[in-house]
Amino acid sequence: MTSASDYVTLISAEGHEFVVERRCALVSGTIKAMLTGPASFAESRENTVNFPEISTPILDRVVDYFHYKVRYSHMSEMPEFRIEPEIALELLMAANFLDT
Repeated sequence: MTSASDYVTLISAEGHEFVVERRCALVSGTIKAMLTGPASFAESRENTVNFPEISTPILDRVVDYFHYKVRYSHMSEMPEFRIEPEIALELLMAANFLDT
């Protein structure tokens, strides 16, 4: 049985909402600190994290990576996570910010 606390809503700069399994979102050190840290962040109470600096297409790929990481992290050889060259720099900056 799943509950609302099993999911987190990530909101992009354009306002697009991604509802993600909490265990996948916690791949990000930044999101993990916001949702589970000792401070009482509003994100922790609301299970919602706003990213006004991350565009929808980039956040979409970040969410894809969260699922990829959870799915394949236990394997000795992970398949390649393909990144389109056109978004590589912006994706790298988002990954750095999110500590993934």
